[in-house]
Amino acid sequence: MILCGVVLFGSLAGRLAADDEVLVRCEVMPLPGQQVQLNIDGVEKLRWHAADNAPRPFFYPFNGPSGVSLTRMGHPGAQNHDHHRSVWFAHNKVNGIDFWSDNTAARIRQKYWYRYRDGNDEAVMAFVLGWYGPDGDELMEQDVVAAIIPLENNEHAVEIQTTLRPSANRESVMLEQTNFGLLAVRVSKTISAYFGGGHLTNSEGVTGEKDIFGKPARWMDYSGPVIVGTEASRKAVTEGITYFDHPSNPGYPSSWHVRDDGWMAASVCMHAAQMPTADKPLTLRYLLHVHSGDVDQKTAEQLLEAFSARPGFLIRKPVAGEPHRQYEVERVSSQSDRN
Repeated sequence: MILCGVVLFGSLAGRLAADDEVLVRCEVMPLPGQQVQLNIDGVEKLRWHAADNAPRPFFYPFNGPSGVSLTRMGHPGAQNHDHHRSVWFAHNKVNGIDFWSDNTAARIRQKYWYRYRDGNDEAVMAFVLGWYGPDGDELMEQDVVAAIIPLENNEHAVEIQTTLRPSANRESVMLEQTNFGLLAVRVSKTISAYFGGGHLTNSEGVTGEKDIFGKPARWMDYSGPVIVGTEASRKAVTEGITYFDHPSNPGYPSSWHVRDDGWMAASVCMHAAQMPTADKPLTLRYLLHVHSGDVDQKTAEQLLEAFSARPGFLIRKPVAGEPHRQYEVERVSSQSDRN
């Protein structure tokens, strides 16, 4: 009886240990149609779309704590801004080619994914994009690492690291001077200052497009009402997205391209072009904090401090003891660790 009990206890302990490894908080879930869902505690927070039925990939939905997307697809009043797809990468002058609007044959395509990694502290997805001109010639490759990080009060952050380099047949690629690029956010209609009841606020406490546009800031926030519930239970709650620049990015603190009609972007090329080379690629880091209520300056500064100190990511080939994968992604503490 005692031996039986020991065996049963050992078996149960083994199952519990396995459950501890399986029941992680943060998950990356590949879906049909080149979509990837990122979940926290079994709840979808955002989704990556990489199918070729759009000119470039994007994240949508980008759900807030209430479960409603804080972003939208396209401009509320202008069909010539349908290229505003929620949260996306684009640039309108790469070697003179427009990768921003939909009035171009240039395309951004996902080539393959490197790694999907689940965990309790974060889930990470890593992939590579190719930037192709109208003639189909590849100008640039873009590595992307996106991590979803759970926070208190059902909030979360999405950390994005992207590295741009010329394609294998090129020594350099020019991201020309422009307001348009590289990571853009189109908020929902109700959060928009013009179409809804929201407002823009930057790290210096300045509000509104007129006083913020083109000015440097360590972070930018767009907060406003979102509608939750159905039928008689529908109501408005306030939620928002705080978009953080990183001290390692060129030109930090970034100047910002913002609009009261509902979008914001750290404009890395607003004042000068950037030229990634084969020997010196361009790495950019950003953080998007999805929060309840209006922006809280103290919380934003704490998140910026933590983000500034947090190691970035390295995509590498696996080593001994890392079977069943083609690539691994890990955080590294210094540039020398990346080499």
